Amino acid sequence: MSPLAIPIKMTLFRSPYKVQPDRLASQGNLEPLLPPALTQTYIENSIATSDDNDDEDDDIDMLLAVGEGAVKMKRRPRRGEDFEFHEALVKADFWLLFFAYFIGVGSGVTVMNNLAQIAYAARNDAITILLCLFSLGNFFGRLAGGAVSEHLVKSRMLPRPVLMTCTQTVMVMTYLFLALALEASLYAATACLGICYGVQFSVMIPTTSELFGLKNFGLFYNFMALGNPIGAFLFSSLLAGYLYDMEAAKGSTGTSCVGPNCFRLTFFILGGFCALGTFLSIILSVRIKPVYQMLYGGGPYRTPRSSLH
Repeated sequence: MSPLAIPIKMTLFRSPYKVQPDRLASQGNLEPLLPPALTQTYIENSIATSDDNDDEDDDIDMLLAVGEGAVKMKRRPRRGEDFEFHEALVKADFWLLFFAYFIGVGSGVTVMNNLAQIAYAARNDAITILLCLFSLGNFFGRLAGGAVSEHLVKSRMLPRPVLMTCTQTVMVMTYLFLALALEASLYAATACLGICYGVQFSVMIPTTSELFGLKNFGLFYNFMALGNPIGAFLFSSLLAGYLYDMEAAKGSTGTSCVGPNCFRLTFFILGGFCALGTFLSIILSVRIKPVYQMLYGGGPYRTPRSSLH
């Protein structure tokens, strides 16, 4: 839970942040002083609301005043711009990403934490092999997830959470196989879950920066990272631990449980949560598609760049 100290510190004890406006590069040239999106938005609004020459002159004077720093215009940030932490907390995209990530890593870490008990319940002594398969899958999932998501956003402008949708759909099917307690599928299911678990990290990190900017990226990342320990506590300690102890109490082997019933209900519940995570990531992908059109495409949402960029 220690990463929680970072957003608390940065929110309650904020360091002063001052921006000194640049001098005009040349008279009438406002591009170095204002962000392109702000310049374009202000000019379009000026044109739309100007009824005569006097109004246009007033608008130009206001624009020059903004460029010189005499007047400061404040507006709420939009997707893809730099957010403050309190501004992101009221955004649906922030919580959709958090809960989708929380479900993905929380269910995955539950399997990792209980691999020894899962193997023992399946009468399998290859605990080390299962742990190695999960760890290797985690490594290749992070590596491949980053490469695949990067290819998709650059070639097709598909939002990165689409990959989260695909992997959590695979996780649903994998949990159903594990609930059926098929011994032959244990190795493949463990490796598959490791891959899907790793993909959640490689998708969450760049998506956070693309939606909420880089200014407070460390704060947002550490808050998102809380999904791992919270998921481990809720899914592993409370859910899986409670159900395992309940099944173990029914048997005659003491505190250990043997048989398919030890984790069957746990796997069904985890599969249900991953189905919910799939639904949340689909909603998120649809909502943030304009952001990727702006960042990686030439569509109507793309921010125009000046010749100096």
